[in-house]
Amino acid sequence: MSEVLKEMKERRSIRKYKSEMVPQDVLDKIIEAGLYAASGKGKQNTIIIQVTKKELRDEIAEMNRKIGGWEEGFDPFYGAPAMLIVLTKKDWPTGIYDGSLVMGNLMLAAHDLGIGSCWIHRAKEEFETQWGKELLKSLGIEDEYEGIGHCALGYVDGEYPNTPERKENRVYYIR
Repeated sequence: MSEVLKEMKERRSIRKYKSEMVPQDVLDKIIEAGLYAASGKGKQNTIIIQVTKKELRDEIAEMNRKIGGWEEGFDPFYGAPAMLIVLTKKDWPTGIYDGSLVMGNLMLAAHDLGIGSCWIHRAKEEFETQWGKELLKSLGIEDEYEGIGHCALGYVDGEYPNTPERKENRVYYIR
């Protein structure tokens, strides 16, 4: 079996991270993988925002917690010290799909590099707020973007999850 297929089969979502920061050179490799995701008409209309600044990471986590409706003190990023936020141009018809492919590449690259990851939702709601729009503006991002997801990243704290058996009857053949 090829290494790519092996990585695809073994990667799991991680929900407990060590506080140790992922080195920037490793984050750069993960980001690069995201930038090489397929995109509609090859237009590359997605962007990635890296967040490793603890204060901003915690602010985003708190906003995400409130949107999700969880109790105070819950961390929807499970302690991950880093996140990559994927956004797509709002007016692009394949934006959600393109952003989803970026997220998949980020998570597979992280796994390959020994970094745990988990797709965390609610980026759409975060970047619809005035706070989200101001964050984009502060980064010099002028176009209208929609949040696709957050890729929580960090070193796995504990045992790596086993791969569950695949459900049956999910493929149909027309020959």
